[in-house]
Parts: sequence; structure tokens; C-alpha cells
Amino acid sequence: MSNIDLDLQEGLYFLPLGGSGEIGMNLNLYCCNGKWLMIDCGISFADDRAPGIDVIVPDAAWIAERSEDLLAIIVTHAHEDHVGAVARLWPQFRCPVYTSPFTAEILSLKLAEEELENEVEVNVIAPGSSVSLGEYHIDFVDLTHSIPEMQALMITTPYGRVLHSGDWKLDPDPVVGPASNLAKMQKVSEAGVLAMICDSTNVFKEGVSGSEQDVQNSLDELLRGIPSGRIAVTTFASNIARLMTIASVAERHDRHVVLVGRSLHRMTQAAKKSGYLNDMPPFLDEKDAGHIPRDKILLLCTGSQGEPRGAMARIARGEHSHVELSPGDTVIFSSKVIPGNEKTLYGLHNQLTESGVNVITEADEFVHVSGHPAREELTDMYRIVKPEIAIPVHGEARHIRAHCELALSLGVKQAIEITNGNILKLAPGKAGIIADVPSGRLAVDAGGLTPLDGEFLLTRRRLVYNGCVSGVVFVNEKGQITEDPIIRLRGVLDETLFPQLQNDLRDQIIDSHNRLKKSEKLDDDEVELSAHNAVRRVFRRLAGRRPITDIYVIRFEEE
Repeated sequence: MSNIDLDLQEGLYFLPLGGSGEIGMNLNLYCCNGKWLMIDCGISFADDRAPGIDVIVPDAAWIAERSEDLLAIIVTHAHEDHVGAVARLWPQFRCPVYTSPFTAEILSLKLAEEELENEVEVNVIAPGSSVSLGEYHIDFVDLTHSIPEMQALMITTPYGRVLHSGDWKLDPDPVVGPASNLAKMQKVSEAGVLAMICDSTNVFKEGVSGSEQDVQNSLDELLRGIPSGRIAVTTFASNIARLMTIASVAERHDRHVVLVGRSLHRMTQAAKKSGYLNDMPPFLDEKDAGHIPRDKILLLCTGSQGEPRGAMARIARGEHSHVELSPGDTVIFSSKVIPGNEKTLYGLHNQLTESGVNVITEADEFVHVSGHPAREELTDMYRIVKPEIAIPVHGEARHIRAHCELALSLGVKQAIEITNGNILKLAPGKAGIIADVPSGRLAVDAGGLTPLDGEFLLTRRRLVYNGCVSGVVFVNEKGQITEDPIIRLRGVLDETLFPQLQNDLRDQIIDSHNRLKKSEKLDDDEVELSAHNAVRRVFRRLAGRRPITDIYVIRFEEE
């Protein structure tokens, strides 16, 4: 818990608790005269530093302590890194939520999973409309992204106006949903914008991110060259524009689209309830896949990042209940490789290739465009909004620094590098970071939320990389070891390579015990510590490892 006591009763402040200094897990806060507004509350996905963990959420304890001053959560769009943690963390806040119709549909599914659907007040705001909350007036502005109804937020306060961009791009032909409303963006910016808090993901990419319609044209041409065999396409389930693209292309090539993966069903149902995808032929269920001729089917699958439990990985392993691929079939990965997933994903590519399946990725063909702005689009947005201050978010340190440099080159007066936990005073006076508050990452585990750097996951990592040793030492009432200690190893080293290991462990434990004082031999804790250290010395010498070691002492009276 934080013991930092800040006086934020006057002025306008910005505080990210997730999504700055990293890509994903967005949680941003504004404070105006002591009242807080949360923008987005998302998740991130774990890597091999958190074994057995799939999902990570921001540590929001600092704002939870001040929840009586938290007016609301506004969710800009339905991607997991913006909405995925709301249901998990809302019990700490217990405040209203405001979002668009499509995002509300996705959120309702998540709330139902946590049995919160009847507790959370979800206010559905029409895209492009506005809402007032305390001293905040928020105009919602349509911007294109890879999911419908992404809403940038123009936040008007007594101290000035702030544009919170969310995730966006300037797609002139987005396939699903309206194009970016740049006319409204220019109009709401005319009165002057104090600061723009802006997406940094593609700051290193020159030019523009590309249009979804161009991907559709490319996939159309690509499928024309694949006349036979099954075709499987894997992409992010949340990319409704890409689902529309794939469905349109499949229809033109007389292929039925089969959805493979539960999240695809959830996303398409939510999209249809919100008025999207309704003019497309019906999607088929994976149970129907075996009844359709191979050259008349297109499998739309989850698992574009090689997730072990994703549909594509299970298909590649031959473990899927209803879907299989054969030599000559084709798999198209219509997504980018998220940094950190390379090893897993390339392993999946190779597994499919070894099975005789043709694999096509964005490195081979034009099958994907990003949902984030490249440098030309960022430049256009700065020229429209003309903020006095640039505050890059949604990027790692190098993205944020490069974004600051770009903003300054475009005439912005001040660009501020920020990371999670920084409290940035925006007004009145000169903007600058005034304090740091606790921030962090929590792993979602079976028992709830646990610190990513806490003892629980530290122990799990040690188990993964070093293994564990358990043992029993038998001691009589005089402190003498009367039987050979029992030692069991799990994942430490291959015992078949060390035939004398058990004898060595026994001898080391006994030798260490014999060096104890008489009083220590009568103390179970001292006997346990002696055996523990003896075992650890053996494995440090043999393998350079320090396994988790648990030794138990059984003391008995001899007859």
C-alpha cells in the first residue's frame, strides 16, 4: 500500500498505472480537483517469466485506496489490453463504466464470467456522442482501428483540454465501421488542446499503416492461387474487420467459413448484436467441418500467436476434436508476430510445414496491416490537434522517446517521457512529473491475483529452472541418525548420469550432522538446516543449481 500523501485537490493531473513503458495492460487516470477518471483497464499476456500464468493485470491498489473519488471508468474499445481487466479489478473500484455498444457487449460477457453482470453499472454511449462527469466533459470521436467503435476522448476540464487518443490509425477504407472522423477531431481541437496522450506502437514505421481493404484485395488474389485443399486462416479474434475481410474473400471463392475457437464465436455474436457482420453468409461450427468438401472450406481459427491452447496449435498437434489438416492444405497467419512470441510461433510454423501443410505469413505475402498509426499518420494527427504538450503512451521506453522526438520536430512545445506510476501535473503552471506512486503487475492465478514479483511466482520460477528436492532424516532421542536419509529429486538433474548420487547425498548429510554440537543434534531445526545445506552443496557442485529443498526431521524414541 502507498503511504504517499499528495495534495491533488487543485489542478489537472495524469497518472498511468499500466500501458506506459510497455505495450498492453492499459490503465490511465486523470485527476481534476481531486476527482479521478479512469480510461481503460486492460490485461497483458504472460511470458516464460511467469510459468503457468496466462494473464497479467495492473496493480491498481493505489487508486483503489481512493475509489470514493473515482467517478467512472471509460473504455475506449474492446481489445483485451484495454477492457480485459475491468471484470477482474472492478470490485476494488465499484464505480460506473461508460463505453460504446460493441465494447459493452464484450464487457458483458466478461462480467458474466465473474458473476458481476447484475452489479456493474454499464452506461452505453453512442459512438461520437458526449458525456459529462463532474468537472469533466468528454467528447467521443470515431477513429479507425482493427476493432469497431474505437473512440478517442476529448476531455474538457476547467484547466484545459486533453485528447486521449486510444489505439487508432487513419484507415481510409476500414471495411467495418465508420472512417476516422477527422472533421470532428479538427472541430473539437479548434478551441485549443493542452495535451495529447497518444499511441506510440508504430512510431518507428515510416509512411502509413495501410488499409484493411488492401488486405482484402491481397487475400482475394492469394486465394485465387490456392484452388484446392483446405485453407485455414488464423488471426486475432477481436479483429472484426479482418473477420469481415476473410468472410468476404471466402464467399467470392465459394468457400464456407467455419469458426474454430470459442473466442471467435463470442466476438462474432457480439458484433452481430451491435449491427456488424449481419449481411454475411452464416458462419458454420467446427463440428460441421468434416462434412464439407476440402476445396469448399475456409477454417477461421484462433491461436495466431501460437498459443498452446489455441485452435491452430491443437490442430497442428493432431489434438483437435473436429478439425484436421493434411499435406497440401494451406494455413495463412493473418497477423503480426507479437514481440516475445517468436519462438513459440516459429515452432508452430515448422510443425505445420513438417506435416506437409503450406504456411503463409506476413513475411511471405501481404496478409496483415497494423491497427496503430505509423509516422505519417502521427504527423497528420499532430497537425490537426496542435497540442501544446505531447505525452506518448502505449509503447516501450524506446517508442516513447522516439515519439517525443517526433512531436518536438512537429512544433509541439513540450514532450514528456512518462512511465507507469509517474504523476504528471498538466495544469496550472508548467507541466512536469511531480511524484511517483506504486504501480506493478499482478498475475491472474487460480486463487485470484498475486504479485508478479512476489514469493509465490519466484518459487514457481525456481521450481521450473532448478527443480526440487525433498527428504526425510531419521533421528533418535540422543540426536543420532539411525537410518539412511530418504532423498527424492524432481527435475533437478538426470539421476541415471550420476549413479553414486544417492550415496553422495547420504554421506554429505551424515557428515554434516556429525559436525553439529550435541545441543544442536537435539534441535530439529538445526538438524533440518544442516541436512538442507548439505543437499544444496551437492547440487551446486554437480550442476550449479540451487533447487527448492525441503527436509523433514522425524525424531523417535528407541526401545
